[in-house]
Amino acid sequence: MLTNKPSDPRPETDLPLKGVRPNIVQGIRAWSRQELQAAAVDLGHTFLYADLGNATCKQDTLDLLAAQCALPGPSAKSLEALARGLTEDMPKLPTPLGFVVVIEQLPAHAKFDKEAREQLLDIFRDAADYWAERKLPFRCFYTFAVARKPAPAPPGQKSLPKPILMEGDEPMPTDKLCDVSPLALRMSSPFNAHYWRLAA
Repeated sequence: MLTNKPSDPRPETDLPLKGVRPNIVQGIRAWSRQELQAAAVDLGHTFLYADLGNATCKQDTLDLLAAQCALPGPSAKSLEALARGLTEDMPKLPTPLGFVVVIEQLPAHAKFDKEAREQLLDIFRDAADYWAERKLPFRCFYTFAVARKPAPAPPGQKSLPKPILMEGDEPMPTDKLCDVSPLALRMSSPFNAHYWRLAA
């Protein structure tokens, strides 16, 4: 999705993005897509949006990015082509003032692992640097796809599928769990003086 700029943009000091560096790639945090799009319009920046929730592999991801961000056709061929599409081959706009990019549901599965995600985000980081050299803001915000809960076991199947772990998660070490007394629980909270008095 590509949104053109208004004729009389508001200054950045009046917008939610006033505390965000002009050339950066970061998680979306507390903002919503609608808030970021409104900020882009108010700033007179081009707004690019892609939802990658249906991507199952690297090529799907490139295809969806190129199509939904209205990038030049060759941008979907490779990461290098995507890099050109976000920089030198960016559709020519009349006096662009900057860019706000939102990428939702970056794939997080075996066919698009952490290394692949970092390679993709590096393309956007390089684009941010490219536009910084040209004195134009380029802010990119992203979210990761949320792992889906495994489906219930079909009739006749004895065991459930293994749970899907998010990036950085580790299986719970249930073999190391032990009983903890109520006294120990109370004393583990040093910020509650009432608990300490009870334990004394």
